[in-house]
Amino acid sequence: MTHIAPLDIVEIETDDGLAYTSITHVHPIYPPVVRLCSKRFRARPCDLAQQLEAQDYNTLLMPLEAVLTQLELNWQVVGQLPNSAGTADFPTFRMPIRDREGRVVYWWYWDGEGLRFDTEKTDIDPSGAKNFPLREVTGAVAFSKWLLALERAA
Repeated sequence: MTHIAPLDIVEIETDDGLAYTSITHVHPIYPPVVRLCSKRFRARPCDLAQQLEAQDYNTLLMPLEAVLTQLELNWQVVGQLPNSAGTADFPTFRMPIRDREGRVVYWWYWDGEGLRFDTEKTDIDPSGAKNFPLREVTGAVAFSKWLLALERAA
């Protein structure tokens, strides 16, 4: 089995095209930070790394190799992202703290090192923090749903 190293571009065969993902950051305690391109492609682009850098992507915390193995997906390492993708700051993740009724009371933010919180944030967050990925480990079932939800690239 091929080992997936940080910045490797992994191509995953789906019923509706090719999906691309890569590990951008490794944390000593949590699963790796994985970028999943938000689009599927009919065929591998010639300028793959450039194409992927230009696309929107989803950021997940997940044990990528274990999930791919568990789902028995056909995948292969097909390239590498530029070093700049891995030297970017560790992404900030958010975690909602809810009251008994399930409403968000405030958010915890985690940057890979420390936690901070903001009691001014609610489900409607004008600061853009709503775009931070959730701090949750993605497993096989959730990753399958992510793959099914990908848009088809033009």
